[in-house]
Amino acid sequence: MEKSKEINMLVGYSRTSTTEQVAGLEAQDRDLRATGCTKLFSEQVSSVAQRAQLSAALDFVREGDTLVVTRLDRLARSTADLLAIIDMLEQKGVALRILDFGGQAVDTKSPSGKLIVTMFGAVAQFERELLLQRQREGIAKAKADGKYRGRSPTALRQSAKVLEMKARGAKPTAIAASLNVSRASVYRILAEARTA
Repeated sequence: MEKSKEINMLVGYSRTSTTEQVAGLEAQDRDLRATGCTKLFSEQVSSVAQRAQLSAALDFVREGDTLVVTRLDRLARSTADLLAIIDMLEQKGVALRILDFGGQAVDTKSPSGKLIVTMFGAVAQFERELLLQRQREGIAKAKADGKYRGRSPTALRQSAKVLEMKARGAKPTAIAASLNVSRASVYRILAEARTA
């Protein structure tokens, strides 16, 4: 894909973690277009997974361009990830603009903008790590008290309905659609029932 001769392009990147978040992705794309982005890279993938469209956006941008995201968490998974992205953009002469950064836009064209983005990235990662640590401690305490059982799989809670529908002649695909579970879960329940 050859980039046009247009200079100082605003290039947008949007991401949601799951395919169920279509409205969130559409809202990001809308905001990026309203800002003036003429090229958009969008994907529905977890931040810890391979982000092919982010890689494509980082490859696409050229000197004088600005990569635009709606929020910092749509771009980077950690402070180290953020700093690596900013460094890569700086080496190419590309700025980063975040549209909603505590209620206002900020970009890395200025030293103060870069400092703010870096500091907030570090604070966000610190808060996330504290949250995960508290969550692990809470789970450990609940397990020690015999109160933690984990989340029961959605499909298993509907095993009786699956078996009842199958007994009435329903096909696995129809059962899965009716109960909003995967076909694989239906087959697993049916197989377990046969071996029980």
